[in-house]
Order: sequence, then structure tokens, then C-alpha cells
Amino acid sequence: MAGDSSDAVVLTRPGPGVRLVTLNRPGVRNAMTEEMTRAWDDALDEVAADRETRVLVVTGEASSFCSGADLSWLDQGTGEDITIDRLRDRMLPFYRSWLRPRTLPFPVIAAVNGPAVGAGVCLALACDLRFAGPGARFRTPFLYLATHGGMGATWLLPEAIGVTRARDMLYTGREVAPEQALEWGLVNDVAEDALAHSLTVAARIAEAGPIALRLTKTGLEQSAAGLEASIQWEALAQPVTMTTADLHEGIAAFRENRDPRFRGH
Repeated sequence: MAGDSSDAVVLTRPGPGVRLVTLNRPGVRNAMTEEMTRAWDDALDEVAADRETRVLVVTGEASSFCSGADLSWLDQGTGEDITIDRLRDRMLPFYRSWLRPRTLPFPVIAAVNGPAVGAGVCLALACDLRFAGPGARFRTPFLYLATHGGMGATWLLPEAIGVTRARDMLYTGREVAPEQALEWGLVNDVAEDALAHSLTVAARIAEAGPIALRLTKTGLEQSAAGLEASIQWEALAQPVTMTTADLHEGIAAFRENRDPRFRGH
């Protein structure tokens, strides 16, 4: 992949229509350093421009998923750098960069292979599906660093697990293990090998009609606006798919009892 910091993020193609992004700084538990953020943006730019991509999987190298934002630069900055307006100007692009899975036009799966902490939890929550391995742990200890939660934590957590449980995680900073994360809805499933399971699910999703898949992600993103907004969207999106060659291929494959070969047109 392109980018001066490419080794901080490894981008591979494990199967047709599937791309895998691996956060690759295990020495700092895959923290979101400036170098990592640049490499992440480069990787997602490449994936977003690839019309063959139908599903993206995100994971961490070694035993960590992501330990969250790297705040070491706060100790190195001058008083002039650390002002509220300058910090805000720095935070917003950082948030938007790491929340990009939410805005990609295809599904993104988080293979949570180890601890996800702080903004690392938010990265997982920005993905459409989340699968946890036995070593996964989820913790949002913002308040115990004397900082407010960031990167959408106060929206993403309640969306996934409800306000009551979001308060629990944010107020106490306690660790949530995989089985409890599954019970709460923080993850979709727990697997012995989170990455292998995620790639299996990704391969299945990649077999779907790509136009319908992208439109469905868009529909789900705006579903919070209510039923009327959803049926208005569907009344447009479903006719769009009904005009595609893929629809006719799907019908023919069903009649002929074979796997469809969708081409995205």
C-alpha cells in the first residue's frame, strides 16, 4: 500500500472482495499514534478507491486490538500548543479519521483479537460487525485519566449497548470480558479465533450483490430517523437494485440452483 508509514498498518487481500487492515504497532499495543493515523488513512483511501472491495476486516497485530489514542504528545507540547481551540482542531480530524469505517460504503468487520481500550473501543464500535476472541477486553477508562471520552464514545456506546450500560462502562472504567460483551450486544459473537471467524463472515458477505449491499449499509445508517424515513429510502433504493444485471443473475442462479456471480452492475 501507499504511504510513508505503511508498515504501521498492513493492508492485505485475503480473499475475493475482502480486504484486511492490520494495526501493526504491537510494541505500543497498536496505539493510535500520529504515524499509525497517517498509515490508517492511507490504507482506507486505497480500500475506498478499490471497486473490488466488498467487505473490510480490521484487526490488531499480536495480542492487542487497539489501546486507544496516544497522548504522549501532551507531555511534549508547549503551552502555546495546548490550548482548547488548538486541541479541538487536532481532535476533530483524529476522530473523523478513525471513525471512517462508519462512512465507508461497504460493511466493515472488527476482529477484536485482544484488549480494546478507550478510542480502541470506539474504533470497534465504528465497524458494522464485531467478533471477539477469548483475549478480547473492552474498557473505556477516560475518566480515570481525568479526560472526557472522545471519538464518539458518548454516542457509539449507547447506540450499541444502551444508555444504562454505557453509563456503567464510562463511569466505572471497568473491563468487560467477551461473554459479557456478547450478552450486552457490544459484540456480535465470540470465537476462538476472532480473525478467522471474521474472515469467514466477510467471505460470505462478499458473495452478496454489491450494489444492494452498499445501499443497505446506507439505509441502516439513516434508520435512526424513523420508519417513514426508512421506507422513503427503500422505495428509492429497492427500485435501483431492480434495474441491475445482478438482480437477473440472482434470479437465474436461484432457479438453476447454483451460486450467483454478481459483478456490481
